[in-house]
Amino acid sequence: MTVQPIGETCSDDVLVSAARAGDRTAFGLLYGRYARVVHGILLCRVPPRDVDDLVQEVFLLVLRQLHSLRDISRFGAWLSTITRNRANDYYRKASPVDRATDPAGEEQAEIRTNDHAVEQEAAMTLAVLRTLPETYRESLTLRLVEGMTGPEIAARMGLTHGSVRVNLHRGMQMLREKLDEKARSAAQNMGKAR
Repeated sequence: MTVQPIGETCSDDVLVSAARAGDRTAFGLLYGRYARVVHGILLCRVPPRDVDDLVQEVFLLVLRQLHSLRDISRFGAWLSTITRNRANDYYRKASPVDRATDPAGEEQAEIRTNDHAVEQEAAMTLAVLRTLPETYRESLTLRLVEGMTGPEIAARMGLTHGSVRVNLHRGMQMLREKLDEKARSAAQNMGKAR
């Protein structure tokens, strides 16, 4: 029997099996492959200031629960579900002040205090993106913020490439419409202010 060394070219199934057996290198490689997915899903749901800490919490939880994963070929979908649940828990455990803080409103506050036009535009776009339906919001965040390709998103999320392509296309249409609407509204408000 030949033992394949754990490396970056190993399949997720091999890495999950090795990580279940206690191989920390394999788990580190899984972290490297999936950290952007977890970050993107959380960025859609919780205030940006808390995303990095929650990414770490998700992976610690995954490490503890890896033995409960029934089908190792579904690791990406399982991880995504854990991430969404952790985001929901964030709001259940949050203080009333944190719960009252709307993530989209938080970006608006950042826009007002930020001097850089590009950063303002990015924060506004993220705020608008967060108003989209979950399916589009996640796919677009992974594409636009995390820089993942359609096939990468499909592979990491356990989706078909076709469904990701449709989600990205429809999501971009919705995002453009909402951004255009927001720009028109801002222009009208500027006209009224004069």
